Amino acid sequence: MTDSLRQDIRDRLAQKDYHCEKEYTLSILSGKWKVVILWHLGVEGPHRFSDLQKLFPKISHKMLTSQLRELIEDGIVHREVYPDVPPKVEYSMTEVGMSILPIVEMMYTWGLNRLSQLKEESK
Repeated sequence: MTDSLRQDIRDRLAQKDYHCEKEYTLSILSGKWKVVILWHLGVEGPHRFSDLQKLFPKISHKMLTSQLRELIEDGIVHREVYPDVPPKVEYSMTEVGMSILPIVEMMYTWGLNRLSQLKEESK
């Protein structure tokens, strides 16, 4: 999702001029890495930034930071900074974030089933 569309949705929400719940949901989930980030945080529990980077070796530092910031802004992910030396930062799902996890799991199941069907069709 482009930043301008994301901003447009946020502006419409602020003006109480928003009427498409599906578009709003997609604006939260849209992003190349958001769904898999949410799945790992929701199913496996809190992760440190470096742990998430290891899970997705092809993601850049900038992209992971951007995706996490958007999820935090949307109230889906919580960032906890611990006063350790060196500083420890963990990302976890909020209560609102956990409520979107069934959608993410349904997307996973649908994709798994559809890929299985496509494999069968190509035989």
